[in-house]
Amino acid sequence: MINASSYKPRICPILGDVDSVEIDRAQAIDPTIALNREKVEEIGREEVVGYLKKSPTIGYRLTQLEYGSIEFWQKLVNSSVKGANGEDAITLDDFKTPYFDICAYLTDDDGTFRGTYMYPALRASGFGLGIGDPQARIERTFDFVGESAIIWQGLNKYVIYGKHTCGSGDDNEIDLSTSASPTPAEDPDNAGIYMLRVVRVRAGVSTILALGTDYTYETAGILVITTVTTGDVIKYCYTSADAPDVIFTPNDDDPSALLGDCASIYLYIPASGKPSASDYVYRLQSITFDVKFDREDLREIGNKDVVQRGIKNSTVTANLGRILETFTIEEILRGEVAGYGKIDVEKLTDEVALIVKVFTDNTKTTFAYGFKMTKMSPTDLKGGATVAEYIKADNTLTGEDMIISADESIIGIEA
Repeated sequence: MINASSYKPRICPILGDVDSVEIDRAQAIDPTIALNREKVEEIGREEVVGYLKKSPTIGYRLTQLEYGSIEFWQKLVNSSVKGANGEDAITLDDFKTPYFDICAYLTDDDGTFRGTYMYPALRASGFGLGIGDPQARIERTFDFVGESAIIWQGLNKYVIYGKHTCGSGDDNEIDLSTSASPTPAEDPDNAGIYMLRVVRVRAGVSTILALGTDYTYETAGILVITTVTTGDVIKYCYTSADAPDVIFTPNDDDPSALLGDCASIYLYIPASGKPSASDYVYRLQSITFDVKFDREDLREIGNKDVVQRGIKNSTVTANLGRILETFTIEEILRGEVAGYGKIDVEKLTDEVALIVKVFTDNTKTTFAYGFKMTKMSPTDLKGGATVAEYIKADNTLTGEDMIISADESIIGIEA
């Protein structure tokens, strides 16, 4: 049998000069596969004529503990710099075209490597973050979609990802026969095919290379790129009977997990000025937010694969739960000062901003990264009473914009 401790997941960005990396702090991985087979019948026959095999529909849900790192978000948008080291923030538009593989390397209880689950060309269809109560663990959730799932085993049991940066001169041959690169295995379903994918990154532009035109592979273990220039990055993916140098590197540097006391929540109206410490939300008991993408991933006649990727609309929903003590949140949503005599729900703003800051511990001295949602409109206000219980008040905000950044000046409210 294969225990979850021997299930080693990795995410492998396809575009950009971005390396693959293990998926840290995963708590649950739940892929689903719908084969989409359509039964064909005809008049005059009782038995089934056959089945039309459409492309499968892959759903992939990942639950992950928050550990104060923006790295996984960067991999989802095929970037190694966005949101880090003072660089630009990740926006929802950044999720439109990037795609990635997720692989799980499987070893049984006897220490025998069994094979690799591979979910190629996934895209983000949504994500969220939740804090169930003040002492609950902060959890992330992600939803991905795709059209393929493969189990690699036997002589093809390891999925290998590699990268080569072309130097000066005619540096167009990549030797995959050395001890540092496991030897590629032939695809059992496709004679003469050894590479699953070859990508060239030139001046920040990624191109999927075509076999025979853009590259060739010699069974001696040499990958030959037809044309290269100095600085080109060649990323390649293949299967092998031999293991790569690294499958899963445990992350012992970041926190094991973060509790709700490692987060700070702010709510304010941008038109009234910049956010400040006075916009901190007190007495909050829970917060969740999620993003849903209305994806537009297109195929073309004569091709079973998705050829264009995009997002038509994004919906951001945040839920704030608290014990009712004061009407501070309602006053903010009304755009009035504390103690304002009348809060008419019909006059609530539709321009509120919500900031969620994540710190490396509950001292809140080291900012990890954060989320900023703008142009949020209140859509639901809930409050009621139950015998012997304190009165609760829940607020739901909805919008279409969010940024994610490790730059505190971009998120706002610097320490």
